[in-house]
Amino acid sequence: MAVFQATRTRSTHRAGLHEITEEVAGELARSGLSQGIVQVFCPHTSCSLVMMENADPSARRDLEGWFDRLVPAADPNFEHTAEGPDDMPSHIKMALTRSGESIPFCDGKLLLGTWQGIFLWEHRRHPHRRTFVVTVLGE
Repeated sequence: MAVFQATRTRSTHRAGLHEITEEVAGELARSGLSQGIVQVFCPHTSCSLVMMENADPSARRDLEGWFDRLVPAADPNFEHTAEGPDDMPSHIKMALTRSGESIPFCDGKLLLGTWQGIFLWEHRRHPHRRTFVVTVLGE
């Protein structure tokens, strides 16, 4: 079994879902492997990774809105607010989602569903430079 690994950086200019499917597929192509598993990992505590519909943006807006209602900014019960009112909510949103995703691949192509995409979910309102690691395991 072969292993290929690459680290990518993405600038986020706002809170929300930022599709990274093409970047992940590009690293899979660079690996030269034909079948196996791609693992994507995000080493941050205020953003996360999710699989989500990539065809209709309203599905992503609905998910973002639901999470904003679930974990509102500036909750008076939050103690951890050193970096602003969206600081603790961003940590909770990350904890409720995932910091990693695994996707099988065959014939050098990600085996995503018709409407599935891989998204980096920025939970902070201000711009950030986010890193994610793509590890390809296969043959």
